[in-house]
Amino acid sequence: MNIKRVTILAIIILLVGISVIFYIFRYTYKVSIDTVAVNDIAQSLAEQWGNLDKSNLPCPQYGLDYVVIDNSGSLVGATKSGLNEDINAAISNRDTIVDIKLNDKVTGKLIIYNNTNELWEKYKNNLLVFSAATTIFIILFCVVYAAYLDKLIFRPFRKLRAFARHVAEGNLDVPLQMDRGNMFGAFTESFDLMREELSKAREGERIANQSKKELVASLSHDIKTPVASIKAVSEVMILKSDNEESKRQLEVINSKADQINTLITNMFNATLEELQELNVTVTEQPSGILYDLIRNADYDNRAAISHIPECIVLTDKLRLLQVVDNIISNSYKYADTPIGVMADIKGQYLQIEFKDYGSGVSSDEVALLFNKFYRAKNSAGKSGTGLGLYISKYLMNKMSGDIECKNVKSGFIVVLKILIA
Repeated sequence: MNIKRVTILAIIILLVGISVIFYIFRYTYKVSIDTVAVNDIAQSLAEQWGNLDKSNLPCPQYGLDYVVIDNSGSLVGATKSGLNEDINAAISNRDTIVDIKLNDKVTGKLIIYNNTNELWEKYKNNLLVFSAATTIFIILFCVVYAAYLDKLIFRPFRKLRAFARHVAEGNLDVPLQMDRGNMFGAFTESFDLMREELSKAREGERIANQSKKELVASLSHDIKTPVASIKAVSEVMILKSDNEESKRQLEVINSKADQINTLITNMFNATLEELQELNVTVTEQPSGILYDLIRNADYDNRAAISHIPECIVLTDKLRLLQVVDNIISNSYKYADTPIGVMADIKGQYLQIEFKDYGSGVSSDEVALLFNKFYRAKNSAGKSGTGLGLYISKYLMNKMSGDIECKNVKSGFIVVLKILIA
C-alpha cells in the first residue's frame, strides 16, 4: 500500500537526520598534537638557531602555527601575527610549550598555538548550517507528507462527511465524487449507490402519495355533484310539501346534505392544500361585506351581529366565507346555542368575535384545536374530520390574519383577526 511505503520512508529519513546530528555532536573535531611534527620543528629550530629567518621559519608543511622565543622571553619569530608571544599567555591559552635544545642546552622555547577555539567556532557554524538545512528539509518533507495524507485520507473523509450531511438533510441529488484510484474508491462507490437507491425510493414514495392525494381530491370533487343534486331536490320538495311532518323530514335530509357537503369540502381543501393548490387571492374589501358573509353562513338564523366598524380589509372573500361558515357550523354542532358576533378595531386588525354559550372545551385542548385531524373530547358522537379549524387557520394565515380560540365563563369564543389595509 502506498501510504505504508511513504510512512516507512518518512520514518527512515527522520532517523537518518537524527543520527547524523548525533554523530556530529558525538564525534567532533578531535584536537591533538602531532608529536613527530613538534619534535621535527624543535629539531629544525635548534639546527638553524643562529641563522633563523623570522619571515621564513622551518617546517611549514605541518600547517602548525607557532612562536619561538629565547631564554629571556624575547620574541625570535612567529609563523603569523596575533599568536601568544609569552609564556603566561601561552599557558592561559593551553598552548603546547617545548624546549629547543642544542647540544643538550636549552636555547629557547617553541610555543605551538592551540587553535581549539577557532576550530570549535568553525565547527559550531558548520553544525548550525547543517542543522538548519536538516530541519528545513524535515519540515518540508513533513509538509509534503501531510499534504499527501490529506489528499489520500482526510480529503476523502471530508467529502464523505459533506455527503452524509446532504443525505441527512434530504438532498439526494448531490453525488459523491471520488477519484477512482483512491484507496476508499470502492467504499465510497457503495455510498453513492445507496444515495441513488434512496433517491429512487423517495421519488417512488412521492409519486405514490401524489397519486393518493389526487385520487382523494378527484373523489371529493365527484361526490359533491350528487350531494348538490340531493340538496336541490330536497329544497324543491320542501317548498311543494304541505305536510309538516314531511317538511321536517325533508329539512333533516337537507341539513344532512349540508353536513356531507361541508365534510367533503374540508377533505377536498385539505388535499388541495397538501398539493399546494389551495389558492388564496387577497384583495381590498370594505368591512361591510362581513355582515353579508355572516348572514349567508348563519343557516340557523341565531346569530346576533353587532355594529361592524367601517374600514378596508385585506382578504379573500371566498376563503373568508369558508372560514366564517366553519366557525358558525361548529358552534351550532357542538354548543347548539345562539351566537353573538362582535367587531372592533385593535391595532392593525379588525377583530371579529364569535361567542356561543356552550360548555366550551377543556383548557388543555384549546391549543390543539388547530392541529390537523384533532377532535376535542366534546366531539364524541358527532360527525367531523378535525380539518375545519386546521383549514381555517391555514387560510387566515395566507390572508396575513389569524384565528384564535378561548374559553370564557359564559361560553366559548372564536376570534378572527383580519388585516386592515
